[in-house]
Amino acid sequence: MSNVTASSQTQTVRTTPLHGGFWLVALGAALWGVDPLFRILLLKSLTSSQIVLLEHVVLFLAAAPVLWRHRAELKRIRLRHAAALIFVSWGGSAVATILFTKALSSGDINAVVLLQKLQPLFAVGLAALLLKERLPRYFAPLFLVALLGTYLLTFGWSMPFGEAASFIGIGSIMALGAAALWGGSTVMGRYLLGTMKYETVTSLRFVLALPFLFVLTSVEGAPWQLHGGLGSSAAVAVNLLLQALLPGLLSMLLYYKGLSTTKASFATFAELSFPMTSLVLNWIVYHQLVTWPQVLGFAMIWTALFFISSQQREPLEAASQPN
Repeated sequence: MSNVTASSQTQTVRTTPLHGGFWLVALGAALWGVDPLFRILLLKSLTSSQIVLLEHVVLFLAAAPVLWRHRAELKRIRLRHAAALIFVSWGGSAVATILFTKALSSGDINAVVLLQKLQPLFAVGLAALLLKERLPRYFAPLFLVALLGTYLLTFGWSMPFGEAASFIGIGSIMALGAAALWGGSTVMGRYLLGTMKYETVTSLRFVLALPFLFVLTSVEGAPWQLHGGLGSSAAVAVNLLLQALLPGLLSMLLYYKGLSTTKASFATFAELSFPMTSLVLNWIVYHQLVTWPQVLGFAMIWTALFFISSQQREPLEAASQPN
């Protein structure tokens, strides 16, 4: 993976005014939290694979014209770039989601959710190894504050599992695999943005994922059927469109635009806005009671995000790929 590391002779310097890139990543990740608003209705008629496939069909229609406009950038793609694109589109989007879904059905749910929270650790480690990024100052205490805040946001004061045996198993391994793939996708996305515009990376992520999802859905073999007549079908279509455009297209455009001026090791902290959005939506839409431990966790995450974002005043060393 030596080709992925930055060349000291080819580094450029960019700055992020008012830490905008960091907060664009946070905003893009926050939009992921609205996904359940649309997915709940869709799951009554379609399987998860079918939903993701149809979502990517919509995204392909939106991404294809953008990709055609930026087609000149495709000439600069080398083997290492193609490998990073496959990792992001297949590994981060499809395989990680499948692993996490299977983990939830084959292991202790609380343990799986807790292990998935280790995603920032994978991203920071890979960013330091592959992109030669320096860790944020006070990384260890800030990471512990953010991790503890996420824990409180998810579990409160309770223990997530009863016995050690429930923590160790195939479900836990799958959860760790999903966390590693999601963390790696952040790093690979940052690597690609060294030579491509964020619109191109976003478009390629959706376009390359589509054939893989066709194969996955075909292997699944689930029947395609909609129930409830024309009105129900129209509701499914509207929800599918909104899901594809909001937590799908808009979120990833914001995410990659922000990532283009943000180190991967910083951006992975910004992604913690996702569980906070879920908490707010559960309170507003589903009228779930917010507990004091969750409020404390919310405050701890925002504190960590604030201190991480303040470090974005420093110049960003953007890795440029070797020729």
